Amino acid sequence: MEYFCKLLLLVSCYQNMSIQKCGLLVLFALSYSVVQVGDLKSLGKIQINLGLPQISSKFEFTNIRCNSLDKQYSDFEHCFIKSINRSYKYVTVRVKLFKTPLTKLKTNIRILKRFDGYNGYRPFMVNMTVDACRFLENMNSNPMANYLYGFIKPYTNMNHSCPYDHDLIVDKLPIQFVNYQVTKVLPVPEGDYLHETHWFAYDIKRAVVKIYGTIF
Repeated sequence: MEYFCKLLLLVSCYQNMSIQKCGLLVLFALSYSVVQVGDLKSLGKIQINLGLPQISSKFEFTNIRCNSLDKQYSDFEHCFIKSINRSYKYVTVRVKLFKTPLTKLKTNIRILKRFDGYNGYRPFMVNMTVDACRFLENMNSNPMANYLYGFIKPYTNMNHSCPYDHDLIVDKLPIQFVNYQVTKVLPVPEGDYLHETHWFAYDIKRAVVKIYGTIF
């Protein structure tokens, strides 16, 4: 319970306060400090002390669903999880844009979790809408969005701000990298999760992507 409250405080802080106030609160309440930075090529030996208990968990992709709501505007060429062997599994998503350049893009990001006693998934701390074009101009402007973007940053061509005049790709995002994000960078409680994103071009919803996973 103490862990959950501290993690909730951190996320709420990022969503509702200025960066300066959030930083002070996190420093005070969670004893936030970076204690080691190592070789990023090995997924980064970054240990972050959030005043939280050590969690020894593992992440697993379980399903992915991609739905284009306007196939005259865009459609998914690839949307799959591929298992190469018992230790290497990855996600690939490729969206073809039929009307370019794309100069106005927003995404609504939701994290949902299964809870005992309830059917289906229920909201879990994160439900935020981000102007993707503005965010990618200054990723430090939104720490929580920056943390979530970090899940795909090394594996996507969405690494620059608008306009986009090419397909949007997340290529071979490995399970090991996601596991590192949710167990080392910011430890997340065990359970079944749904990462759901709704994509808006020119304020019209064009697509929904749902990625299911388990931390155990």
